[in-house]
Amino acid sequence: MDKRKILLAHGSGGSPMHELIKGLFIRKLGNPVLNELSDSARINYRQRLAFSTDSFVVKPIFFPGGDIGKLAICGTVNDLLMLGARPEYVSLALIMEEGFPYQTLERIVSSIAVAAKNSGVQVATGDMKVVEKGACDAIFINTSGIGRIIYGRPLGLAGIKPRDKIIITGNIGQHGLSILAKRKDLGLAFNIKSDCQPLNSLIIPVLKKVKSIKFMRDPTRGGIATTLNEITQNSGLSVEIEEDKLPVSGSVRSACELMGIDPLYVANEGIAVIIAGRTDADKIVCMLKGHPLGRNARIIGEVKSSPRFKVVLRTTVGASRIVGMLTADPLPRIC
Repeated sequence: MDKRKILLAHGSGGSPMHELIKGLFIRKLGNPVLNELSDSARINYRQRLAFSTDSFVVKPIFFPGGDIGKLAICGTVNDLLMLGARPEYVSLALIMEEGFPYQTLERIVSSIAVAAKNSGVQVATGDMKVVEKGACDAIFINTSGIGRIIYGRPLGLAGIKPRDKIIITGNIGQHGLSILAKRKDLGLAFNIKSDCQPLNSLIIPVLKKVKSIKFMRDPTRGGIATTLNEITQNSGLSVEIEEDKLPVSGSVRSACELMGIDPLYVANEGIAVIIAGRTDADKIVCMLKGHPLGRNARIIGEVKSSPRFKVVLRTTVGASRIVGMLTADPLPRIC
């Protein structure tokens, strides 16, 4: 008898989740679309549509810089953008427990409305279920999204080559630390706000003007480290990043040092990892910096051919260390 159980770590974005996805879901449900394991799927309708779905169980449901409603819209919108698509429609499904306050629900729905307007998407369909008190934790939200692909070439791991540059569009660790600070009542001490934002206005102009972008991903659960490990493990290449190039705010750095957390593993909800040809990397960063959401954008490293399947961090003192994939979940219920 199989006595394995699902643990919080299986929802972390790290290696336990990847093992579960490949060992169960891909094994049972695998097909050419699903097997790409992108945040969005490129639907074979003249290769012009992207489709994504996500569920949100963040705790607390209100946090500095956002709430579960804003997060649900921005998360799905940004997943579509990472495939080079302009988001157009989202679905909205809510599961609430009996006794959930109407005023709180109205506040969340108002936040959804603002986020949808700012993202340029319409809520096209939806569903609502109410379960017994205690059968869920306050409220869970699922959103699915459809977008129209605007970028002229497929974005994915297949196009990545050695010497391609790795770009981060903004400061890392903001979302995860804002959630943790709220839980630990440390908000006033660090004043960290989530970076939860739709990235349409930042990303789409770059996609329209630059043709050497190979890959994009929003580094949510598991943070930058896990996203880069996904790239190396699925491409067979290596990634080298520079510690002194990583955009980390002073407040996030201080909070991470106090709590013993590496900012590389902290979730983000308003930045993107971009891999592009080296000849256009500086141009991309310049364009990003011209936008309020991209003013801290920078090149943090490059793709290499070896050591295969590894992410290497060059430290500020000149040493090197391997950055592995997240194995446990230090911050459950982060999105």
